[in-house]
Amino acid sequence: MFQTGGLIVFCGLLAQTMAQFGGLPVPLDQTLPLNVNPALPLSPTGLAGSLTNALSNGLLSGGLLGILENLPLLDILKPGGGTSGGLLGGLLGKVTSVIPGLNNIIDIKVTDPQLLELGLVQSPDGHRLYVTIPFGIKLQVNTPLVGASLLRLAVKLDITAEILAVRDKQERIHLVLGDCTHSPGSLQISLLDGLGPLPIQGLLDSLTGILNKVLPELVQGNVCPLVNEVLSGLDITLVHDIVNMLIHGLQFIIKV
Repeated sequence: MFQTGGLIVFCGLLAQTMAQFGGLPVPLDQTLPLNVNPALPLSPTGLAGSLTNALSNGLLSGGLLGILENLPLLDILKPGGGTSGGLLGGLLGKVTSVIPGLNNIIDIKVTDPQLLELGLVQSPDGHRLYVTIPFGIKLQVNTPLVGASLLRLAVKLDITAEILAVRDKQERIHLVLGDCTHSPGSLQISLLDGLGPLPIQGLLDSLTGILNKVLPELVQGNVCPLVNEVLSGLDITLVHDIVNMLIHGLQFIIKV
């Protein structure tokens, strides 16, 4: 049996040793389960950036640039096309006096389509998002009679897509497309170059007027279905985090 005095000395030494090593981490028993915290949702800034990146990548991989490059502008503009009598009638009247026989051989080609940086804002009540999708294209107006382009134009246009959070009857969460339209006043047309002998300003004014009438709705009709398709294919975790914010009206878009 231990002597009482010896036991006191042993306890004193043990307390001193524990005090010396009290700051060191205690080794974990590898056989014990660890409490692992679940992954936290993205920060507000990260959530907004992840959404715009996912939308941009989805639009590009979904063939957006090809859609823009193949817009059927000429089919709509030429006589007998999609508008009453064809909108090129008035335009051609301004140039056929300079180049006889220009009718029916003018050509408008879309080149260099680009998707510019997306913008993202949240409604004041926090329950919906508005994505601004800006495009840039170049238009080349050609005619074989002069062997060169008559005009080259730079065009910019914004499409605004409303994004809503919904739950279906099975309580599944989704992001869906609400209104999708061209932003009023966002169409910008500028002259890159033109053939000198032609009445460039008159031709430019006429073509600009025509494009203002047909181009926004043409782009909208071809791009909005793709936006809806991209929304339906977003990562489920990203969708869940965004829907959770929207349903509760929590602001996660940081205004600069």
